[in-house]
Amino acid sequence: MLSISVAALCAVTAILPARAIAFQDVQPLTGRKIAPTMSADGADWLERGERESEEHPNQALDALHLQPGMVVADVGAGTGFMSLKMARRVGPSGKVYAEDIQPEMLRLLRQNASKAKVANVETVLGTQTDPKLPAGQLDLILLVDVYHEFSQPQQMLRKMREALKPDGRLVLLEYRKEDPSVPIKPEHKMSVQEVKTELEAEGFRMDQVLEILPRQHILILKKAAN
Repeated sequence: MLSISVAALCAVTAILPARAIAFQDVQPLTGRKIAPTMSADGADWLERGERESEEHPNQALDALHLQPGMVVADVGAGTGFMSLKMARRVGPSGKVYAEDIQPEMLRLLRQNASKAKVANVETVLGTQTDPKLPAGQLDLILLVDVYHEFSQPQQMLRKMREALKPDGRLVLLEYRKEDPSVPIKPEHKMSVQEVKTELEAEGFRMDQVLEILPRQHILILKKAAN
């Protein structure tokens, strides 16, 4: 008969809750179902030709008023579709930290940057809980259709808040859940109220909501006063 000591049982019990919360299925404040992370197998979708007409990415970046010399980050950068556009706007005196949790995505991103002769992008391998960005150095962090996939949104938000300068901005582009005509699965959409509720709980305040894109909200947040 197999015997297990009380100490061993206690150790197992102590481990289980920590493992159980490692990957959330539902955001506890809003009840939002957290979407699975798109794998590198879907990289072609990020570079699809119709993305320009469907999402108007340049119009989104115009609205953010990126300036030469800015230090910015593209979290969940994938193949670098937005990172390279940002890099051109901040120029040689600026910098883009292009973060992803998948090494294969970052390999493709570096390949795309090399082809485009863009040299002011630094790739960063993050984790599910930490984007590994430098503390207090970023003017802006951009998340394009990414936040809704965070398995640990609270921890990621805290780390991104630490990475922003005092007047830095956190910007989310998310497909509009309020619009049933947007042809995206519900778990890959977010409402303005969901973003406001979830992010304000982690020390942000909603600064602007821009509705200028065909399918996505532009949600601009800043650090809330302590």
